[in-house]
Amino acid sequence: MFRPPPGPAGGATRRAALDGTGPTRDQPPANPGAIGAFALLGEVLLAGIIVTVLSIPIVTIPAALAAGIRHVRRFVRAEGSPMSALWRDALRALPGGVVTGIVVAALAAVLAVDILLAGSGGLPGGEAIAAAGWAIAALAGGALLLASAAWSPESGWLNAVRSIPGAVQADPVGALYTVTAAAFVGVAAWMLVPLAVPALGCAVLAAVAIPSRRRGAVVADG
Repeated sequence: MFRPPPGPAGGATRRAALDGTGPTRDQPPANPGAIGAFALLGEVLLAGIIVTVLSIPIVTIPAALAAGIRHVRRFVRAEGSPMSALWRDALRALPGGVVTGIVVAALAAVLAVDILLAGSGGLPGGEAIAAAGWAIAALAGGALLLASAAWSPESGWLNAVRSIPGAVQADPVGALYTVTAAAFVGVAAWMLVPLAVPALGCAVLAAVAIPSRRRGAVVADG
């Protein structure tokens, strides 16, 4: 938003903005597709549904997240977000995404067994072990979101995974937000399984919005 300086100079700037000889009051927003709240909500819910459906085989979760994130990113940037582009992204993300998904599924299985055993009371210090398991699960979910947000057909999954430490170092607060978004999906699914669908949509939106928040701050400081 353009703000004229105070005083007489501000009056001259306002007149120039009105008659078109100076900068306008309203500059194009960075994410024009996000202006319509209801449209954005609908797109987030749709993304949650699509990501959920594509994630049913479990090992396809990374590819589904990557495709959903790229779809929502195109939508908020008003770059055009047809469903055909989302399906293309999902297919292109699938080969390497399945390998990543196998690793994620194996880690999830180990953590699930660990948490169940800790909660059964058969292990000493079970509560601490269960809490550690949930914390590791949230961190792994945040890392998966970061990698999925960094994936592109050009860079591939290996570079996306390798970018996680750099993303955390560049924006530790944003990384914490991302882990919180991943934890929110787990809590929603634990409370009521169908809630995982809109929660996944919100996590996809978070993966798009968190890096944009940092870039917006840099622009504002500049």
